Amino acid sequence: MSESEKLMSLSEVADYLNLKERTIYQWSQQAKIPSFKLGTVWRYRKEDIDLWIEEQKRNTPRSRKVQESSLELDLPN
Repeated sequence: MSESEKLMSLSEVADYLNLKERTIYQWSQQAKIPSFKLGTVWRYRKEDIDLWIEEQKRNTPRSRKVQESSLELDLPN
């Protein structure tokens, strides 16, 4: 199994994202973070978490502003 296919526990994701376990648990229940249950335990694929992080970065107001600025610089005069 490659590193990106690795399944992570709730506590591992909390450590990885530097957040409290309770936050990850709540986000999992609310489908705000890619997750699934194996029996009664939440699990996370590292690759899904990494993709989700990139999506979150793209959707922040500051990131959108930087992207728009770089697009404006690419436009011909």
